[in-house]
Amino acid sequence: METLTLAPAQQASGTTQLPGSKSISNRILLLSALAQGNTEIHDVLASDDTQRMLEALTALGVKLEQRGPHHWLVHGTAGDFPVKQAKLFLGNAGTAFRPLTAALALSGGDYELSGVARMHERPIGDLVDALNAAGAAIDYLGNPGFPPLHIHPAAPDADLGSVQALQVRGDVSSQFLTALLMALPLSGKQARIEVVGELISKPYIEITLNLMARYGVEVQRDEWRSFTIPANSRYTSPGSVHVEGDASSASYFLAAGAIGSGPVKVEGVGSKSIQGDVRFIEALSLMGAQVKAGDNWIEVSAAAGPLKALDLDCNHIPDAAMTLAILALFADGPSTLRNIASWRVKETDRLSAMATELRKVGAIVEEGSDYLKVTPPAQLTPNASIDTYDDHRMAMCFSLVALGGVPVIINDPGCVAKTFPDYFQRFAALIQDQ
Repeated sequence: METLTLAPAQQASGTTQLPGSKSISNRILLLSALAQGNTEIHDVLASDDTQRMLEALTALGVKLEQRGPHHWLVHGTAGDFPVKQAKLFLGNAGTAFRPLTAALALSGGDYELSGVARMHERPIGDLVDALNAAGAAIDYLGNPGFPPLHIHPAAPDADLGSVQALQVRGDVSSQFLTALLMALPLSGKQARIEVVGELISKPYIEITLNLMARYGVEVQRDEWRSFTIPANSRYTSPGSVHVEGDASSASYFLAAGAIGSGPVKVEGVGSKSIQGDVRFIEALSLMGAQVKAGDNWIEVSAAAGPLKALDLDCNHIPDAAMTLAILALFADGPSTLRNIASWRVKETDRLSAMATELRKVGAIVEEGSDYLKVTPPAQLTPNASIDTYDDHRMAMCFSLVALGGVPVIINDPGCVAKTFPDYFQRFAALIQDQ
């Protein structure tokens, strides 16, 4: 297994330009493919997950022109994919698998969707149940409730999307609701979605609604309880769009500034971001770090003393909350991260994985069903060998341990290619730029 040893460090400073957001990139690619007209997309993230979406759209007959490393022209299909039979491999890209499942279920074709072994362990039953209730015809090719899937053409007499109200659970993954919201305009009918239980990761739904509006579909919502898509909704290309820098990826660099004196500045995301994870800077402020922000940049410097421990509901920053678990190692007491049950159905069971690896560096960790309590050690354990579970965020999070003045070994560092292929080079540049 490939490993990467990060040398001990105590300072971080400098400026980095963020890669495009994965969540926004894959949503915009799919919306552009479904829209009437052609769309120029700038600053698309180049990563494994976006590559899976691009491959899938190509296989479905969407014409794509690459005009630069992060610049694509997508020829819209007006909601009608030209290819009606295909087998799509989507790796471990939830932002491709879930929305494509819904879009293809309403597309009148015969499709098989599969992924890596971990994707086949990530639940999708709530989405499939909602789609089948709307007239789709989806079967499981393996374990019920999980991919891989076989999407059949709907029965000739099926009235897709005509159900008065679809219901979907909100407490497993916000991607189920995102998938339904993005796909139901294809039916042309008014559609109403009711959320059963608490909706987690609400900021990701905000991203979905914001981007749908850019493509001409305004969703009406009643708080977070129900969402209504007007009849005769259609996606129309906005002509040209720019992908924001990834706010989740920004968290590692901003945390480095909070730990390692700083200032560390990220460009590409700022106070006007549509991404919920930008609120990570609120948590940094609570911990005592110094934060400045403009429309398209954020800068963080360390606090005068140790970071302050915190007890925080992290529903609004589900991905960036992982970075807080590492910052807890540098706090002045135990920190508790709450409402993070969604971690268990991500690229790995992140709650269990974080608890296991934090203990390797000396922390005392209490793992609950939906919370993590981290008590920092008096001294970090040097040369801890960190397993990353084929999870990009585990690798990026634990790089920050080196700023505690101890070497740390990252196993399988290449897993960062899912969203940030050159992360470790960017991280090293800030550590060396003194």
